Amino acid sequence: MSDLSSALPPRLHAIVVEFQAADRAEKLELLLEYSDRLPPLPEHVRNNRAAMEQVHECATPVYAAVESHDGRLTFHIDVPEESPTVRGYAALLRDGLEGATPEEVLAIPGDFFYAMGLHQVLSPQRLNGISYLLAYLKRLATRELAKRNG
Repeated sequence: MSDLSSALPPRLHAIVVEFQAADRAEKLELLLEYSDRLPPLPEHVRNNRAAMEQVHECATPVYAAVESHDGRLTFHIDVPEESPTVRGYAALLRDGLEGATPEEVLAIPGDFFYAMGLHQVLSPQRLNGISYLLAYLKRLATRELAKRNG
């Protein structure tokens, strides 16, 4: 876990530790709790939906956008309430990556969710979908890095 902890932003690391301490049933319950924590899109994003991009690899309609302030990122993610597990994962990513730098986002291992034990409670198809979501957020972080270094 020490290698993983150094590869994760502190907020995301704390979430991973929270899931590691939970048993199988509690992991799903935690994920559903995170689903309720996904904040609504801010008005300036909601009013400009064209600025959000769809994560086409996800079976669930997931849309994401990123903002950068002083080199720190804020992700905006929209997932329908009818998809609580994907919504929960989106919420924990959004929370765990709040204020991270693009470099910190890019350093996250694509399969870090295995350390959380999510493979115990999600189907392989869902695991693929959530890995695509992280990959997409990394693409957004790469764009922000290119803008900064451009």
